[in-house]
Amino acid sequence: MRQKAENDLAAFARSIAEKRRRNAEWAEKAVRESVAVTDVEAREQRVIDVIAEDIPDLVKQLDGRQVILLQGTVTLHTAGATVRVQQMTWRQRLLAALSHPQIALMLLSLGSIGLLVELYNPGLIFPGVVGALALLLAFYSLQTLPINYTGLLLIGLGMVMFILELKVTSFGMLILGGIVAMSLGALMLIDSPEEYLRIPLSTIVLVVGTTAGLFLFVVGAAVRSVGRKPVSGREGMLGAVGTVRGRIDPTGTVFVHGTLWSARSTSPLEVSETVRVIGIEGMRLTVEKVTEET
Repeated sequence: MRQKAENDLAAFARSIAEKRRRNAEWAEKAVRESVAVTDVEAREQRVIDVIAEDIPDLVKQLDGRQVILLQGTVTLHTAGATVRVQQMTWRQRLLAALSHPQIALMLLSLGSIGLLVELYNPGLIFPGVVGALALLLAFYSLQTLPINYTGLLLIGLGMVMFILELKVTSFGMLILGGIVAMSLGALMLIDSPEEYLRIPLSTIVLVVGTTAGLFLFVVGAAVRSVGRKPVSGREGMLGAVGTVRGRIDPTGTVFVHGTLWSARSTSPLEVSETVRVIGIEGMRLTVEKVTEET
């Protein structure tokens, strides 16, 4: 089948060259042997017609030439023709930038980190918004590129391994597995032989390393904060230290966390003595005297 496809393409190239009165032998060699020539050699071998320095020079040289079209022979009149360059609009430039493979990989990583940080620490809002926008833009980029879904799944698997590392004691094995999975996924993400569509190794190392580092730092800090002692509300009052403002026998007032509270104690306490909160009943604190032993 490969040989047949090569023969068909060679015959097609030869037929075009003969129709345009070009070098048919060279056209066939270009298909079968991948031969290449310089611009001067190409003109000498009748592969091309003219060599132009720029577009105005090309327009000047094309004046008076005859071109064979389906409807017959047409003479070109390009003398004094105005060259109009059609530039992309700002919208087209933006979408073209988003469709770059490297940008797609970065957006995918940023979106995953943002959403996971929001899930681990609900209420931050900003990481969730940024993550959702980045993921939506990444999905747009991916739909315009030839994607290998196995690579996409490997990137997702790497993210899952990063999450599990925060919950499971694996002595770094899950982190290593996540880095390997994400790196392989990035290598396989674009399913195209074209060099300009491939993601450079330097970009993969930068994105994977940054993703792993940020994910462990930000999400790890959010997880550790869950186990910290509360500093506000009912739980934050327990163990707080204050001073007596109104003699307690058995009730009185204390100054804790910048506020006066009604308090009670099992033993009399005088004004200015230091106390510690050991319980809360409604809006009344139960306190005890702070001594060197306590």
